[in-house]
Amino acid sequence: MSIRRFSDHLSTTYIDIQMSRPQEPHRPFLPFGNPFKFILPKGSYLSPKLLALLNAFEESLTERVKSLKPGGKEDILTLSWMTQAISTLCAIHTDVKTLITELELPVCDWDEKWIDVYLDNSVKLLDICIAFSSDISRLNQGHLYLQCGLHNLDGTSNQFMKARSSFDGWKQHINSKNPRLENCFAILDSLTESLNLPKIKNSAKGKVLMQAMYGVRVVTVFILSMFAVTFSSSTKELKDLQIHRTCLWTEAFVDVHDFISQEIRRIYSSGRITALKELEVVDTSVKKLYPLIQNGVDPNEAEQLHLLTSNLTEKAEKLSGGLDLLAKEADRFFHILLTGRDSLLCNLRIDSTVSNPA
Repeated sequence: MSIRRFSDHLSTTYIDIQMSRPQEPHRPFLPFGNPFKFILPKGSYLSPKLLALLNAFEESLTERVKSLKPGGKEDILTLSWMTQAISTLCAIHTDVKTLITELELPVCDWDEKWIDVYLDNSVKLLDICIAFSSDISRLNQGHLYLQCGLHNLDGTSNQFMKARSSFDGWKQHINSKNPRLENCFAILDSLTESLNLPKIKNSAKGKVLMQAMYGVRVVTVFILSMFAVTFSSSTKELKDLQIHRTCLWTEAFVDVHDFISQEIRRIYSSGRITALKELEVVDTSVKKLYPLIQNGVDPNEAEQLHLLTSNLTEKAEKLSGGLDLLAKEADRFFHILLTGRDSLLCNLRIDSTVSNPA
């Protein structure tokens, strides 16, 4: 199922889940509390096998988090970095599926409240994916304005007028607001508040699963928050996540989190319209070209026009190609989330059938 088709019935699914859950009082997020007080049962013991599984997972998560740190500040929030970040999320969510298989932990042994939280959060993550995909599509549609403008640069003054109109349309298009993004920050706030999972049954396997899921969710919220800030061109919702300090991946996460967050704040404080590097480069190229064609092109400026046109063509193609790759990875992440959710629901139905045969 594609993201576009799924978005048509996502809201209905979300309402059904909300209505199926018993109403519970709101749990405030405690940034300086211990998240494991909710998930680590007293007296639980990890066998050498379970401890090895947990350590292997967290060591892998540590390396994946480290891979998120760009080689330099100039590489932060490029389309290639964002594509890599989504690819990393795909790998992390696949890793936790593998861990569940290795734990041999059937759904019937999962805590009911945790299942409730998982289903609720998976809908929210899918909703965010849909919002991001729609904005990637919006930015890519702007390429049509650029193509039209560039096409009209090889002609008369009347065609230059059409080119200016196309470039004006591009500016308006990229500066337009995407209504789907407006809800992303509220969803991310909700996901942050639910990072502390409710207490589960006294299960060593459950302990391993909860600790692993905590890491997955922290990294997921962080990356999606960075994307939301980038697409919205605003740092007002940029927040610092407070996490448990004893996980193997904590040091790597704090390093990446602080490095990227500080650079995003610096980028926007400098007056740039967007943190997305390729989009900023295209905008700069359009601004350089626009004055040259505003009143017609002098024959002496023909060479400069050719150079600026070639530069804009190259940058526009790079932006469009990068957006295409990012869209594919976002779609892959969407399907990993969707198949994981469907698998859990299927197992719940099977377990219910076995427990209550007709």
